[in-house]
Amino acid sequence: MVLVAIYLGLQIYPNLEEDLFLFNRAILSDGQIHGVSEGEWWRLITAGFLHAGLMHLLFNCLALYTLGTPFEALYGRTRYAILLLISLLAGSYASITFNAENQVSVGASGAIFGLFGALLVVGRRLGADTRSTLTLLAINTAIAIAIPNIDWRAHLGGFASGILTSLIFEVIQQQRSE
Repeated sequence: MVLVAIYLGLQIYPNLEEDLFLFNRAILSDGQIHGVSEGEWWRLITAGFLHAGLMHLLFNCLALYTLGTPFEALYGRTRYAILLLISLLAGSYASITFNAENQVSVGASGAIFGLFGALLVVGRRLGADTRSTLTLLAINTAIAIAIPNIDWRAHLGGFASGILTSLIFEVIQQQRSE
């Protein structure tokens, strides 16, 4: 719901988007240098709430609903939010680290791929067959590499952090059980 509200708000105030999307360093329409490297750290988070069109928004909302609902039930609201935030930040960091410094990035895909990473960890712990998850990851990775302007680096950063974060959650849970 928040993603939809922000999308609609940006339809009314489109100039606001320039202050929120992710890039490391670039000169914007005001003629000034902006970006994460210039101290605009909020871009690491706010870009996850922006989308490059209605289809991008709809696919990300569907993915968050489909993957997020079970994780929120499994982890609880707080750990689920932590997983999403860490995955979003790691995806954004990978984006600004491995893309051109003026490359713009938007979308919740880093957080979504973090959920994919967590799904593999939880699936293996539960003894589930994770081949369908791996197939879905392969398809999404191929799409991201084949279609220009999809930030596969953010996907990779989110995915890796989702695996790591869920492994940490597993260790914490084991320690609590002992």
